Amino acid sequence: MAAPSLLPPLRDAFDSPERKRAYVRGLFATIADRYDLITVLLSFGLDRRWKNRLVALSGAGPGKRALDLACGTGDIAFQVAASGARTTGLDVTTRMLQLARAKAPAGPASFVAGDMMALPFPEHSFDLVTSGYGLRNVPAIEPALAEISRVLKPGGLFLSLDFNRPASFPVRWMYLGHLTVVGSLLGWVLHRNPDTYRYIPESIRRYPGAPRVCGIALEQGFRQCNWLPVLGGLMAIHKALK
Repeated sequence: MAAPSLLPPLRDAFDSPERKRAYVRGLFATIADRYDLITVLLSFGLDRRWKNRLVALSGAGPGKRALDLACGTGDIAFQVAASGARTTGLDVTTRMLQLARAKAPAGPASFVAGDMMALPFPEHSFDLVTSGYGLRNVPAIEPALAEISRVLKPGGLFLSLDFNRPASFPVRWMYLGHLTVVGSLLGWVLHRNPDTYRYIPESIRRYPGAPRVCGIALEQGFRQCNWLPVLGGLMAIHKALK
């Protein structure tokens, strides 16, 4: 039987950036060992295809230095590294990093613990920064994008894959309803807490949506930003150039 989740009530998670930070850290420590399974289930098995698309847009290759944020168990980091780029994966959850390193003990990517809100790198360190499902989970998007801009070299590229907040109310209602039902079921089966994966639709409700994320990127030091709809716009890949 699955051990019960010890997360605090979801209703408190979005009261402040500090509470969101604490909740997200507890959440990902709780789900780390099932993270790969959950991404497959919630993406209808399409997660790998979406990540492949992001990496194909990156232009990663030999001579480039890349950083993958909220790297989880390393999917994007390993793909970028396979292109020849010198790649670092960063995540705030120690268990995620342990699982990433276990996938390739002597692999082409290195992994470090760190916070997207305060990246432990000098400015202009990277040609490429990527993130899968990371930007939506930071306590505040503005300082996270400012940090990403800071560590990118001039002309550097930021690519982000994440859930989107559809502009259409009926589409959003159906989308979030589906994620709530499926997330509740998975949370109960895997953690004896239906709130565990209900965090995802709740975070999407508060997400500014893909167009506004581009607007924030431009405010935080990027000179170009566009986004590509994925799964009919239910997901998005952002592409921002410094």
